[in-house]
Amino acid sequence: MSSAMYERMRANPKFQELVTRRGRYAWTLAFIVLSMFYGFVMVVAFNPVALGQPVSEGSMWTVGVVVELFMFVFFWVLTALYVRRANSEFDALTQEIVKEAWKENK
Repeated sequence: MSSAMYERMRANPKFQELVTRRGRYAWTLAFIVLSMFYGFVMVVAFNPVALGQPVSEGSMWTVGVVVELFMFVFFWVLTALYVRRANSEFDALTQEIVKEAWKENK
């Protein structure tokens, strides 16, 4: 593709919409992940006793292990949500932008 075609794609209002929506979604998910991860690290640093408590009486599982397993699964779910939205909504919008740029190129 030529640089003129890239410029047409960048000038397309749909491109700006794509960048805005994808960026907002990615930053939202990143904020969630970083907040949870660093929140967990802060609890480990400043209140490790809370994470060392058993989940229930006589349980071998501690609160820290359960929270970390939850976070592991939750982060995979967030990744799957991003991939699903990227493969449907974001890719569809990208294809529209490319098609419009090709039409203008001819």
